[in-house]
Amino acid sequence: MSCLSIPLLAVDGGGTKCQAVFVDQGKRIVASGLGGSCNYHGSGREAAAAELYKSILATIEDWKRRQGYAVNEAVCLRIECAFMGLAGLDTKHDRQIIEAMVKEVVAKLPVQIDQLVVENDGLAALLGATQGKAGILAIAGTGSITFGINSQGVSARAGGWGHRVGDEGSGYWIGKQAITAILQAADGRAQPTGLDQYILPHLGLNDVEELFDWVYSSRYSIEQVAELARLVSQAALSGDAVAKQLLCRAGEQLFFCLRAVIDRLGLRQEDYVYFLQGGVLQNEQLVRDIVMQRITGYSPNAREGLTEKEPIAAIINAGLSRLEKTNGRSDR
Repeated sequence: MSCLSIPLLAVDGGGTKCQAVFVDQGKRIVASGLGGSCNYHGSGREAAAAELYKSILATIEDWKRRQGYAVNEAVCLRIECAFMGLAGLDTKHDRQIIEAMVKEVVAKLPVQIDQLVVENDGLAALLGATQGKAGILAIAGTGSITFGINSQGVSARAGGWGHRVGDEGSGYWIGKQAITAILQAADGRAQPTGLDQYILPHLGLNDVEELFDWVYSSRYSIEQVAELARLVSQAALSGDAVAKQLLCRAGEQLFFCLRAVIDRLGLRQEDYVYFLQGGVLQNEQLVRDIVMQRITGYSPNAREGLTEKEPIAAIINAGLSRLEKTNGRSDR
């Protein structure tokens, strides 16, 4: 069976969802598919592999429908470049696990891939956003991490050590700090707060003891705790001092990561663009304002760049850039 050619398969595999798209010669998205979290640190290797497979298979099926193929009709696709930005790729050990996982997934699909590139989702997004120029990307959603690259192509990262020992300033971190604040206030060893009036009803709980039970029950999840960040924001807007302090601390923590990357790459006095992405940095104005104020004061020549509304757009840009470089080499 001869294979039909698709220039690019781009995959944005995060801790919340996995999105895959096909991109044609005109740089247009011609098919897409969704799966759940494919961060193996949170969901496990097998579950992550299943969601990655689901998203790519859904993309293939979407493409077939749009092209007029029957549901069960066999089609072979040749993909010139598959560029995957996957969460959880933070160490050499992670790379071994994730690359093996990706190869196993691809082997099960009716595709042939000429060039397969697997990067951390944050680094892939940065490469797509800067197009090879100096820049920094801070992401604060469920988790948090900061990536940077200088004009010499040297990259650095800070944060991203996961919910157990890191992810400061993230939605999960804010939610966890809010729970701690409620429990400490109930003990009388911390400042009183009305956060319980927002968080307990949201979780379907009646009192602090039930909150404690929930934390150590099977119902507790990273995603649910991260969702509490928006309730902290609501409480802060209503005048709760503790909630406001938590959001200010989140902004400071995120700036510390940015500062570390700025210093390691020698960017403090340089001209570069920074990008702020993720639900916390895009939706929590107080957190965002603190980060921007601190960057302006520390690195005066930095300027904020416009971010794509959907993270997949940056992954597409990174994939197209890699594809163009490959084609350029093959033409010489």
